[in-house]
Amino acid sequence: MPIRGVLWDIDDTIFDYTGADREGLRRMLEHEGLPHGYTSAEQALARWRELTDHHWARFAAGETDFQGQRRDRVRGFLARELSDDEADGWFACHVVHYEAVWALFPDFLPVLDRLDGDYRHAVLSNSSIHNQDRKLRALGVRDRFEAVLCAVELGVSKPEAAAFHAACDALGLPPQEIAYVGDQPDIDAQGAVAAGLTGIWLDRAGLGGRPELIRITGLAELPGLLRSDTRFGAPSTFR
Repeated sequence: MPIRGVLWDIDDTIFDYTGADREGLRRMLEHEGLPHGYTSAEQALARWRELTDHHWARFAAGETDFQGQRRDRVRGFLARELSDDEADGWFACHVVHYEAVWALFPDFLPVLDRLDGDYRHAVLSNSSIHNQDRKLRALGVRDRFEAVLCAVELGVSKPEAAAFHAACDALGLPPQEIAYVGDQPDIDAQGAVAAGLTGIWLDRAGLGGRPELIRITGLAELPGLLRSDTRFGAPSTFR
């Protein structure tokens, strides 16, 4: 079956989440000062990234809820006990700076324009609809997707097959006719493959490896890959 639909991850796939999160925190530190225990902004930024990765993985594994992972990140970063209200207040301050630097990756809109008319589009994210729908609207692209599905509301997250199948149902297409594009090799690409979709790993950092996965290093490669329509039987140029 030919590919007829494209499912997109959002953060670090079409939206520069890591860049915005880092720059937003850097601006907050400039305004608020370094928390106790840090000797430089770079040390603080590295610790925040480490905590973000750790607690997002816990959330994806069902070990905490969405708000819980945010609070745990703040408590770990500040290294002190905080009430839920205190942690929420600190994170809300960070969000102000973070949202001020939101940006799409520059290769996304040109590629989406090239694909429009030939493929249907939807989003599947391991976040919440409150955050992601609002983000897509602020970035001016919400109306480019037929559906936006998120783990918090689905009650299941990537890489579980049920999350991918819910998105397929939203498009009304079988998994075999949908490609999923995401920046995580296991959660996104491998999870999609296991669910019967065509998984495509967007390896912007050029990490390489994972020869079992279809890999691209930028979205400009995606239209040619999809339109080759050989079920990617010879994707060596994309690995």
